[in-house]
Amino acid sequence: MTAIEQLTFGLRAESATGYAETIERVKAALKEQGFGVLTEIDVKATLKAKIGEDVLPYIILGACNPPLAHRAISANPEVGMLLPCNVVVRETAEGGVVVEAMDPVAAMGIVQDEAVRAVASEARDRIARALAAL
Repeated sequence: MTAIEQLTFGLRAESATGYAETIERVKAALKEQGFGVLTEIDVKATLKAKIGEDVLPYIILGACNPPLAHRAISANPEVGMLLPCNVVVRETAEGGVVVEAMDPVAAMGIVQDEAVRAVASEARDRIARALAAL
């Protein structure tokens, strides 16, 4: 089980595998927790194409758990502005790979609704389990 570090507004885990393999493992771990990946933003490729900058490999995965999203949006339709849950896989300057995920409790803490907070807590637990599975 991988150690999870609590960040100010997210969760972090280090990966023991390479970048490409970590992406696949993250997708599989998220799927195990009921999340699908709706979007993939290759930040490295985008920055190279748009502004000519070379950066380390970095991808943003937009993850969504449909039942949780439905519960949250049903409680407060404005919650959609905070979805999906972003998960980053990136290489570090030292050659390691880290996975960082938005903490839904931190992100949705601005919503003053107990039903939304309950969904955020469940989503956080599921994301933490996915990261721990890496």
